[in-house]
Amino acid sequence: MRIFVTGIGTDVGKTVISAILTEALHADYWKPIQAGDLDYSDTNKVEDLISNSKSNFHVETFRLNHPMSPHAAAERDDVEIHLNDFQIPITDNHLIIEGAGGLMVPINKKDCIINLIKESEAEVILVSRNYLGSINHTILSVEALKNRNIPIKGIIFNGSENKDTESIIISMCGAPCLGRVDEEENIDKNVILKYAQRFREAL
Repeated sequence: MRIFVTGIGTDVGKTVISAILTEALHADYWKPIQAGDLDYSDTNKVEDLISNSKSNFHVETFRLNHPMSPHAAAERDDVEIHLNDFQIPITDNHLIIEGAGGLMVPINKKDCIINLIKESEAEVILVSRNYLGSINHTILSVEALKNRNIPIKGIIFNGSENKDTESIIISMCGAPCLGRVDEEENIDKNVILKYAQRFREAL
């Protein structure tokens, strides 16, 4: 199984969800592009949250110094990103791939994260978080994926529950809800294990 975790925007909880999915499937984890936070990357964060010994953590293809859109961070590092630079890690295990930002975040002057998803031939799990505008952002994200014939495994809601928002999203998107992750005071291995057990059957 190959799953690409993307979000309806930035800071919606992709890394925490990726850790939960990695633990649930005892999968490998790969973040193709890390922009900023190189001293403690998303790969480091996920690795620190995983309890199983089967998961492997693959090196990022691009490690960029500035916490900004990959196209701009690459330009500042005097780097060019091309779709053919990315090689899916070879593994016999399930693979969780974590994107950067949302679907339309540019990685160069013509390609966005959604193009990388298409090239990866992975199913998508879309992370949605409730805020004013999240209905629009979630439905647009699903439409963009469907328009490119990218398979959607489902939506995971992260953060404080809003039943009105979540029910209309699922109704209008026609994509399954795989579950939700509540607002947690602290995220540690025990929290990840708790949710991993909940999501295992849905996956």
